[in-house]
Amino acid sequence: MAAAQTPTFKLVLVGDGALILGAPVGDIFPGHADPNTTFVKRHLTGEFEKKYMATLGVEVHPLGFTTNFGQIQFDVWDTAGQEKFGGLRDGYYINGQCGIIMFDVTSRITYKNVPNWHRDLVRVCENIPIVLCGNKVDVKERKVKAKTITFHRKKNLQYYDISAKSNYNFEKPFLWLARKLVGNPALEFVAAPALAPPTAQVDEKLLEQYRKEMDDAAQMPLPGELSDDDL
Repeated sequence: MAAAQTPTFKLVLVGDGALILGAPVGDIFPGHADPNTTFVKRHLTGEFEKKYMATLGVEVHPLGFTTNFGQIQFDVWDTAGQEKFGGLRDGYYINGQCGIIMFDVTSRITYKNVPNWHRDLVRVCENIPIVLCGNKVDVKERKVKAKTITFHRKKNLQYYDISAKSNYNFEKPFLWLARKLVGNPALEFVAAPALAPPTAQVDEKLLEQYRKEMDDAAQMPLPGELSDDDL
């Protein structure tokens, strides 16, 4: 009897700058090459099964996760900086099944450009689950405040504050996407990803403040909308 095939999904990663996460995607996303390994590992050496597609100038990183319903894999497409040369070709997006749009909370211009990335992504990949991530929340000089992050609400995307360098909320985008793709909100990662030691520390009080600000912002009417009190 043939072994069950691991459900595999093409994940398109976009955002301002090839190194939006502070390191190439293969250096910081958790992944593992051994399907028998229970824990999702983070490979800083890059010694896992990435494939280079010369025709598109991208690297594809297979990131495996063990869930309570078995294995799942995201093939993460990394642009390797191609967007700096006049945008990405459609071949990068074609057959994308889910997406992550990244911006840097310490740089307003990266958030300002989120609509452009979203437009290009959904033009080719209609009706796919997308997560918007604000990276670098470990940095105290935050420029993009919670109350200004409204794009995900307008476009029905999921949003997470993350910090790649400190591993904060690292698995959240993948878990949300996995649940959407499989169609099962009960899906869980069996174990927390075993990540490499963080290279930055986060202030728990500051993160709690950010969480409260995001919760409060979610209750506010979107720009252009009237609240009941305004009627």
